[in-house]
Amino acid sequence: MLCLGIESTAHTFSCAVLEKKAKKGKILADVRKIYRPPDGEGIHPREASRHHVENSSKVLSETLQKAKVNVGDLDIVAYAAGPGLGPCLRVGAVVARSLSSYYQIPIYPVNHAIGHIELGKLLTGAKNPLVLLVSGGHTMLLAFMIGKWRVFGETLDITLGQLLDQFGRSLGFASPCGKQIEQLANKSSTYIPLPYVVKGNDVSFSGLLSATKSIVSKGIENSCFSLQETAFAMISEAVERALAFTNKKELLIVGGVAANTRLSEMLQSVCKRQNCKFFASPLKYSGDCGSQIAWTGLLESSVKNGTNLDETFVRQSWRLDSVNVDY
Repeated sequence: MLCLGIESTAHTFSCAVLEKKAKKGKILADVRKIYRPPDGEGIHPREASRHHVENSSKVLSETLQKAKVNVGDLDIVAYAAGPGLGPCLRVGAVVARSLSSYYQIPIYPVNHAIGHIELGKLLTGAKNPLVLLVSGGHTMLLAFMIGKWRVFGETLDITLGQLLDQFGRSLGFASPCGKQIEQLANKSSTYIPLPYVVKGNDVSFSGLLSATKSIVSKGIENSCFSLQETAFAMISEAVERALAFTNKKELLIVGGVAANTRLSEMLQSVCKRQNCKFFASPLKYSGDCGSQIAWTGLLESSVKNGTNLDETFVRQSWRLDSVNVDY
């Protein structure tokens, strides 16, 4: 079975074609075009959506060529229906609806966050993990129980990705800023004390952001190092507590921030103490991509026959713990 997945929740417009045989999935093509805001600025939803409109046909065409398939060969089409930026979500939904309507292909709205998890499980082989989802839109600790992904901890304000991006933009970097902050942090080993806020299994980053901005005068590298060490230690504490509580023997990290090697190092130490296997989504697929949408659509197609076009939707705030997972 072949699925075209369309991702357009934020800065990335991506199309991917995946093939599913039995319970195995194979990525045939994954093409992305990323909106880059001006230095020091965040994502402007209208500008990002304009970028997606201008690049959608090119990305779609290139994806089909790389996969060596025609639209008529597709069995289903899936699109990211949320959560995300409204104008951006609508672009992907319109492309998916158009293809579904014209070619009579079953259509599936997919929760973007669940897409991260399902693709991570496919690519790493994790079976029943505690999941750490860390990106620009999410900071959550999740475990699957009784038909849903249940939240065992999350951010109380901004996400880990937003923390890194907002601090990076204050230094004049262009979003996303995580990679630049990591590179600067690697040049320092001087830790400057910063607010450390863990409440039960939840974390709070807003005070950490303000405090880190105030110590930039002590060195940008030192600030980046201290920010990473503090934020990642907070996450690691919450992860270790959740592992002990759920008794899970696997930890899977997904989302754009999963690409950070220092965060992986800290989490691997946690896993050693808890006698737990560590899995991280491959760097190429840790961020937003059409593959996560296509694979989740394929999974849903095993128990659903698609959605009527008049019932397709986009939802800017669509929590993954509200989604019934039947497959």
